[in-house]
Amino acid sequence: MSTRPVKHSLTLRGHRTSVSLEAEFWQAFREISAEKQIPINALAAEIDADRGVDIGLASAIRLYVLRHYRNR
Repeated sequence: MSTRPVKHSLTLRGHRTSVSLEAEFWQAFREISAEKQIPINALAAEIDADRGVDIGLASAIRLYVLRHYRNR
């Protein structure tokens, strides 16, 4: 199990940004993206658009992944 976040670049609505997530969250995020048949950048942009100003993108992605698997 990974303990340190890994930084990856994403493109959200034409702008590059870096997000740090643990390897397990990156893997789960990729799996969800493939399951939904949408690019990971598009899924990240959806999450970004829905998150509030009080939560960072990395946290919003983690919560999205958690909710996805809890709702199965």
